[in-house]
Amino acid sequence: MDAPQTVRALGALAHETRLAVFKLLVVAGQDGLPAGVIADSLNIAPSALSFHLKELTYAGLLVQRPDGRWIHYSANFGSMHALMAYLTDNCCKGVSCTPDSQPIALPC
Repeated sequence: MDAPQTVRALGALAHETRLAVFKLLVVAGQDGLPAGVIADSLNIAPSALSFHLKELTYAGLLVQRPDGRWIHYSANFGSMHALMAYLTDNCCKGVSCTPDSQPIALPC
């Protein structure tokens, strides 16, 4: 991930609703969730959700796939890992910097 992609991803996550959507989809895993379920789960109006899904997808943080009349959204775990790697590149000069000296483990 390069600097412009990182800025786009962080900008997309720098909104409370989009962060909630992304976190919900991370929990949902690779199967993701249909837009309607996301809207219901987070109590977001479908029109507002559509805008937020578009922003997260543009930032490369979500993947969408059609399933009949539904569109399923899932977190793009590759992009999430690339973002984390970019942010922690050269962290503490290669020495573990977590409080309990355990390496940071990313899900998936």
